[in-house]
Amino acid sequence: MLYLTAIPLLLMGCSTNTLTGKSQLSLVSETELQTLSAGQYKEFIKAHAVITPSKDASALMVQRVGVKIAAAVEKYYSDKNNKSALSGFAWEYNLVLDSAINAWCMPGGKIVVYTGILPYAKNENALAIVIGHEVSHALLQHGNQRMSESMIQQLGGVALSTALSKKPAETQDLFMKAYGVGSEIGIMLPFSRKQELEADRFGLIWAAIAGYDPNEAIAFWGRMQQSSSGQKTPEFLSTHPSDETRIEKIKTYLPEAMSYKK
Repeated sequence: MLYLTAIPLLLMGCSTNTLTGKSQLSLVSETELQTLSAGQYKEFIKAHAVITPSKDASALMVQRVGVKIAAAVEKYYSDKNNKSALSGFAWEYNLVLDSAINAWCMPGGKIVVYTGILPYAKNENALAIVIGHEVSHALLQHGNQRMSESMIQQLGGVALSTALSKKPAETQDLFMKAYGVGSEIGIMLPFSRKQELEADRFGLIWAAIAGYDPNEAIAFWGRMQQSSSGQKTPEFLSTHPSDETRIEKIKTYLPEAMSYKK
């Protein structure tokens, strides 16, 4: 019965992503997700140890990179006469004290970097690769797709407002998982390999426009590969393509990214 119910939802619940021009599953509007994101982000920040940029060089670097990546995104959309697609974005960038090797971006540009990923980023160029990648997931609405799929499977495809009123805890949990928020291994719902590589491609473009060197992505993913050798897979890698696959694809994306670099 669930599959019969899902068929019309899948047919009706699609939208066109303004960045790619492709149709994708979207049972929840970006406006609704941005509203939910603002609240959930605020709660997350309250519950975690946020490092103040004025007192910490790494937190200042996160803020600096975040500002530059956001400006790069806005320039790209403006140049494509698509600035309205960023309506509702209110960028925030925070570094939190957490040993998880992770970073994420909620709808509306709500970014968090965990201190656990900094030893692998090592430098500002690599951090731009990380933040650019996560921002791309938000712009490509990959989390929206994951949440829509989960709402069909677990909540029967009801509207977000209905889900929040009837099952608020479950719905908020789906949202947090859809955007990779948390520090427990395996909490993230899987992005597809295609989605991950798509985020890589656009992330390199944002980094280049922002004045960073996209070539740093190769060294960064090499370090991430070493971090998972003989250990549990870090969250940031747990649902991602193999590093060998990723690095080879990144090499094919670099000429396009470098064409944006001034």
